[in-house]
Parts: sequence; C-alpha cells; structure tokens
Amino acid sequence: MPSTLRKVLLSLCILLLLGLAHGGWLDAAGREYTEAGFKRALVTFGIARGLNGVISVAQGTEVAFQPAGVGVNFAPGQILDPVNDLIERFSWVMLVSSTSLGLQRVLLDMTAWDGSTWLVTLLGGLALIFLWWRPRRAGDWPRRLLQLALLLLVVRFTIPMIALAGEGMYGLFLQQRYAVSTAELEQSTERIGRINEATRQRLEQEGSPGLLDQARRAYDSMVGSLDLEARTAELRATVTRVSEHTIDLIVVFVLQTVILPLLFLWLLVKLARGVGNWLWPA
Repeated sequence: MPSTLRKVLLSLCILLLLGLAHGGWLDAAGREYTEAGFKRALVTFGIARGLNGVISVAQGTEVAFQPAGVGVNFAPGQILDPVNDLIERFSWVMLVSSTSLGLQRVLLDMTAWDGSTWLVTLLGGLALIFLWWRPRRAGDWPRRLLQLALLLLVVRFTIPMIALAGEGMYGLFLQQRYAVSTAELEQSTERIGRINEATRQRLEQEGSPGLLDQARRAYDSMVGSLDLEARTAELRATVTRVSEHTIDLIVVFVLQTVILPLLFLWLLVKLARGVGNWLWPA
C-alpha cells in the first residue's frame, strides 16, 4: 500500500476530481468549446463544398475568341483542374473533422451524465475508505478498487480536457490562420463564380443569330481577347492562393481534431502509468 504521504496526496487528488465532477464547470466549458469547434468545422465544410461547386461548373465551360480571325480558347476548368482534387480531399478532411467533433460531443454528454458522475463518486468514496482502512483478509482487491476509481476519474475528465486543450491551441496558434484562410476561400469562390457568369454570358452570345449579332460577336471577341490574359492571370493567382490556404486549413483541423486528441490520450496514459509506479513501486 502507498505510504502516508502518498495516501494524503492521493486522497486530495481524488477529492478534487470528485469536486470538479459535481461542480460541472469543466463539463460546461468543454461542451462550449466542442460546440464552437463543431460549428467552425461545419462552416468550413460548407465553404469547401461551395468552392468545389463553382470549380465543377468552370470545368464544363469553354469560350472561343476569334480576334483577327485567330482562334483563342478560354477554358477556366483546365486552369482550375489542379486544385479541384485538393478541394475534394479537403472536403473529406472536413467531414472527418466534423465527425470527430460530433463524437466528442456525444462522449462528453456520456461522461457528464449524472449516472456516470455518481458511479465515479461511489467508487471514489470506497477507494478513499479502503485507502485508509484495510480490512483483514482483504487480499489485493482494495488496491484494484483504487486503481479502477482512478481510471474512471481519468476517463471522466478526458473529453473535457481534450476540448479545453484543443481550444487553447486554437486560440494561441491557429485562430488567425483559420480566419485568413476561410476568408480567402470565400473570396476565391466569389471570383470564380463571377468568371463563370461572364463565361456563361459569352456562350449565350455565341448562339445569337443575325448579321448585327455577328458584328457584335466579332467586336466582343476582340475585347474579350484583350481581357483573356487578365482573366487567366487572375485564375492562376486564385489557384495558388486556394492551394496555400486550403493546406493551412487542413493543418488547423487535423491538429485540433486528430493529432491533439491522440497526443493528449498518449500523455494521459503516460501520466497514469507514472502515478501508478509512484504509488505502487515495484
């Protein structure tokens, strides 16, 4: 059994954790942060799907200009094609991140349930009793009861602590990156949408009959060819920005919803083993 000092420290730790379990403020903070992360993930998923939609529209359009009898094609989909696969994969990343945060919400509700709290309280109370009073012929089961109570207390606070740690990392290191990247993706969606609309109008003009319309189309071809280089440059710049900021957002959500929870669980396992070795040295 642990020494007297270890018993005192362990007792204080158990009482503190039980007080946190019944106080509920840690659960409330964890729920608030998990909801905030879940909403961010859903909003970003919607932005990704919207961008994917305008790129898909662009891939099916092509306009032919014929200034001075020389044919020039403008196919925005070909320019945007390299980034389309990245956006589709980003949509899957956001779906996984949203699912991870939704799962954390469910687990948080389960661990914060009154029944779970009172079960942990019962086991914690019994563990405290047998920590200080060991019945005769009790064998090894008081120590195992104490280990079980500590394990349940760790599980009880794992999800809220993951939520707090994730939101802390987001606020310190990721928030600015997220805001800039989502704003850029929204602006890129609008830019590509405007180019799609201009391309659609050009296609409608190509189908207009009549001599006057033919003259107008010839004039529009000359004007359009002058603007073609600017549109192409804008699209190429958009592809570069979209690729850069999409990767930034992937980093943000993979860190917050995948890597950090796994790292935190690993640290908890290491901590639990360290405490166990300290309480019951070999």
